[in-house]
Amino acid sequence: MKKLLIMCGTGIATSTVVTGKVREWLKEKGLENEVSLYQSKLTDELNRIDDYDVVVSTTLVPDNIKDKVIDGVPLLTGIGTEEMYEEVLNGLNKE
Repeated sequence: MKKLLIMCGTGIATSTVVTGKVREWLKEKGLENEVSLYQSKLTDELNRIDDYDVVVSTTLVPDNIKDKVIDGVPLLTGIGTEEMYEEVLNGLNKE
């Protein structure tokens, strides 16, 4: 089972919106039984980023983890959504 983390600054507001959208997308792709979704705030996950197969964030992240995190803002703005989902899919398909 793949692990997908969605995080924001507080772990409440924007991550909740994004989690709902990603959950629907996973259902559409038939992946809801293959991916466990987690939601949290950035500060709680800084030392655990490597525990997840894919990390999506709606907030700025430190440079040392930037290459491991997908920008989730497109799910809030509606701009670049398909490209963001493609990145998520690529991350889920990595071994």
